[in-house]
Amino acid sequence: MSAPRSAGRVLIANRGEIALRIQRACRALKLETVAVFSEADRESRHVQEADIALCIGPASAAKSYLDAERLLLAARVTGATAIHPGYGFLSENADFAEAVEAAGLIFVGPTAQSIRIMGDKISAKRAMLEAGVPCVPGSDGSLPEAAEDVAAIAEAVGYPVIVKATGGGGGKGMRVVWSADELAEAVRLTAREARQAFGNGTLYLEKFMQKPRHIEIQVLCDTHGTSLWLGARDCSLQRSHQKVLEEAPPCDIPAEDIARIGARCAEACHRIGYRGAGTFEFLYEDGLFAFIEMNTRIQVEHPITEETTGIDIVREQLRIAHGAGLNLRQQDVVTHGHAFECRINAEDPRTFRPSPGLITRWDLPGGPGVRVDTHVTAGYTVPPHYDSMIGKIIVHGGTREEALARLEIALAEMRVEGVTTNLPLHQDIVAEPAFREGSVDIHFLENWLRTREDA
Repeated sequence: MSAPRSAGRVLIANRGEIALRIQRACRALKLETVAVFSEADRESRHVQEADIALCIGPASAAKSYLDAERLLLAARVTGATAIHPGYGFLSENADFAEAVEAAGLIFVGPTAQSIRIMGDKISAKRAMLEAGVPCVPGSDGSLPEAAEDVAAIAEAVGYPVIVKATGGGGGKGMRVVWSADELAEAVRLTAREARQAFGNGTLYLEKFMQKPRHIEIQVLCDTHGTSLWLGARDCSLQRSHQKVLEEAPPCDIPAEDIARIGARCAEACHRIGYRGAGTFEFLYEDGLFAFIEMNTRIQVEHPITEETTGIDIVREQLRIAHGAGLNLRQQDVVTHGHAFECRINAEDPRTFRPSPGLITRWDLPGGPGVRVDTHVTAGYTVPPHYDSMIGKIIVHGGTREEALARLEIALAEMRVEGVTTNLPLHQDIVAEPAFREGSVDIHFLENWLRTREDA
């Protein structure tokens, strides 16, 4: 028999630290929670603390967290009224968002239409240009089939260029092309990779910026006409296009430049009828911003924006999804101090191989301005089936220097045994003079890692 329908019961279609984070925000709003879990996550903390918990399949994500039919069935039998997808898995799947609402449930996120517009790199770029958001110079739409036409576009943009899949993400489906001789082969290989990874071989082309920083603008929009931008983050420290350490606000970018781009992002949201939380991602070089994509979900690095603005973004996601308006106006959003986030992964800090297994010791840092978002405790077994992130150390200080000092202490205090983690990598990064000075570009970390290997 189906469970009785609650006035407010949220099914959390995710796992790990974000599931626990959503659960806490639900409690703050007096919303009941449903934890769905795979066999591998049966003993996970958010499962134990949920109002209702339901196993939806085996360890394989494809047969559990990525199975839309199982998630919708779980919502029906538990009487859930809303589904929060978190990040990853089905969080940016427009078909899933559509199916949730077709089932009479609330999808805690943007509409399927917004996800489709912003999930396709070409339509997203078109929407941004219409809103006055600066974009990376490139092809006007998808690449034509004729090789000579593609070559003409690349020549007009100017080498180096980067060939990208329209449905790509996470560093997949892209290749840098340094000269005309490399173009045809790069297009062929990228199209093949895109078809295999995304089921869509459509490509586009952009100017390859050689030493840019990765800057994000966080937005929050209700369904009553209010669209806000909540400051900026610098996410330039990346390895294989995966973020490692983030900070807010970015160093050495004039506040008025960020405010101008933030206002345009808010205007773009208003134009496409966006609702909920989202993130605009830009490359920034020589004083110029260039839009690359929008993430239509909560970001892993959202806590540093929360710490610098005092706004609970996940709580606001839930309020907006249930029809509430934002209680803020743009002039109310003020950035205070500086924040960092380190992603703590169960992986070798030099080879980056995952290190699943039993955690036998788990000592967390504390003190003023220190926050740890994690689902892990001593005795937890890190499964080999999912992403290796086991927690996030977030620190906040009145200045960047104060936040850095707190981060050093927090990293030194944290103790993990039983599995290998990337804590030593974070300690080395924080001690690196170039990082401490700020303003490193997106290639800095990989170049630094290669230098370290050669030493």
